[in-house]
Amino acid sequence: MEAERRVVIVGAGMAGVQTAVALREQGFTGPVRLIGAEPHQPYDRPPLSKAVLLGTAEGSAFDVDFEALGIELRLGVEVTALRPGAHEVDTEAGPVPYDVLVVATGARPVALPGSEGVRGVHLLRTLDDAERLRPVLADKHDVVVVGAGWIGAEFTTAAREAGCAVTVVEAAERPLAGTLPAEVAAPMAEWYEESGATLLTDARVGHLEPGEVALEDGRLLPAEAVVVGIGARPATGWLAGSGVALGPEGAIVADEHLRTSVPDVYAVGDCASFPSARYGERLMVHHWDNALQGPRTVAAAVIGEVPRPYDPVPYFWSEQFGRFVQYAGHHAAADTMVWRGDPAGAAWSVVWLRRGAPVALLAVGRPRDLAQGRKLIEAGTPLDPERVADPALPLKSAARG
Repeated sequence: MEAERRVVIVGAGMAGVQTAVALREQGFTGPVRLIGAEPHQPYDRPPLSKAVLLGTAEGSAFDVDFEALGIELRLGVEVTALRPGAHEVDTEAGPVPYDVLVVATGARPVALPGSEGVRGVHLLRTLDDAERLRPVLADKHDVVVVGAGWIGAEFTTAAREAGCAVTVVEAAERPLAGTLPAEVAAPMAEWYEESGATLLTDARVGHLEPGEVALEDGRLLPAEAVVVGIGARPATGWLAGSGVALGPEGAIVADEHLRTSVPDVYAVGDCASFPSARYGERLMVHHWDNALQGPRTVAAAVIGEVPRPYDPVPYFWSEQFGRFVQYAGHHAAADTMVWRGDPAGAAWSVVWLRRGAPVALLAVGRPRDLAQGRKLIEAGTPLDPERVADPALPLKSAARG
């Protein structure tokens, strides 16, 4: 029967590709069809914000032999609807039947209101986006970046390396507001100035004109290009009316095995949220590692195994302003925060504890802290805060007993 079951995966990014690969690695022999909206060979996204932008890499296609694995690619095809009763998805090229459907459509960047149709305004999510931005860096244009989050910082880093004049406009009072506590994000504001970029906080865009950004307070910023990095939302609009339950931000509400509310339909990666017993809340993780790990759970469920509940320690990294920044865990439920090192220095970490056990860690230039801390978080190992605070000690030596 397995050889006759058709698995259709919608989305050809990391989550979709890894689901297809995991199915084969775990012994699934039935037909697997991978549908991608972009015409390009499936590719990895992290290099887009640096290597592809700067022209040091032409692309980042996955090193996967789809033909050898018996994975059918249908690229440049937009999926428009799901009809669970018929076990079909609708596409621009006609309906596609499935026995098992995996939704891996990722997230789409949020556009800046009023920017539609304005020449010189860019988002950075796809390979085509990066290709359109390469001449901006090559020609050393004056750039305004809207949003001082992770994408804004990474693009600013690349633009400064290319010699562009960069002004970053952030509506909040600091970078990464809503992502990190104020005292942790505050040192990062200085990185912009060190790089030669101008960071404007508590600043909102009023309107855009070709070659100019007008702020609400009346300031005018010259801008041969504007790059918008103000967040992303799950790409799930095509599921309207399908019966697939969505959360308030549009994420698919998946269970602990990444099953949706509709039979035979799974969801993985940026488009889905999942319940975390580790953190006692539902998580929506828009990072590469989640798209790498989740597919193994989906594949196990599809082939009939009973997978362990999907409950990872979230992890991501960012290369910005000459620093390697890594984060593991989820600090919202912490009751204690411990610094390791001086945030004015080149290397430091922050560890968050809950009832003495680590729940999250941010490491700047301290990859060993991250590697050890991630294992301690996974194990729920109680730590001695005084030993945690000593940056000269290996983090694992802070374990109690």
